[in-house]
Order: sequence, then structure tokens, then C-alpha cells
Amino acid sequence: MTAIDTKGREITLSEGAIKRLTAILAQEEGGAERMLRVSINGGGCSGFQYSFNLDDTRNGDDLVFETAGLGVVTDPISFELLGGAEIDYIEELIGASFQVRNPNATAGCSCGASFAVG
Repeated sequence: MTAIDTKGREITLSEGAIKRLTAILAQEEGGAERMLRVSINGGGCSGFQYSFNLDDTRNGDDLVFETAGLGVVTDPISFELLGGAEIDYIEELIGASFQVRNPNATAGCSCGASFAVG
């Protein structure tokens, strides 16, 4: 089930994120049932920070997005700040992580873990 809001926004996964999430779920017990939960919390050096967790629970008001058979779930409040974003997986010499290309962010920290909005 793919959710798209009234502005036509959704959350997508890059090819790198699809590959990494598929590998993670293959190692998890019950991985086929799990989704990547993305949420926004206050904090970080720019005001808001991203949170990534594996989850097999869908709350009644959650929005679920599917890419390549993988589910991404978020709550409506987080989606207000995430709508239209792409989740990528980056591997660099200093480490590897999921990162968000968020069109709603007006500023962010250098590591990509937190952001600010206008």
C-alpha cells in the first residue's frame, strides 16, 4: 500500500537504501514483516533529527510507502517534515548510514543527521 498526500508527496528509497534495507531484513527474524520506521524528533545540532528503526507495527494513523516491496512507515506529524523526501544509504570512508534528501529542510548539519525548516 502506497500513501501519497494531497500534495502528491511520498517518501521514496534510493537504490542504495533498497539494497541495504533488503540485506538488513534478510538477517532479521520476521524480516519480511518489518518496515523501516522514519520519524522526526526535536534535537540535533540543527533543530530536528531523523530516527530510523525497524518496526512490524502499524499504528492507525501511520502512513505507509512501498518501494521495491519494502515498506517505509511514518507518523503524520513526521510526514509534514518528510513529505517528498528520498532515503539513501551512503557508504564513505568515515562510515555508512541512512541519510535523507529532504526538500523541506532549509539547513542541515554536515553529517546529515539533523535539519532545520524555514
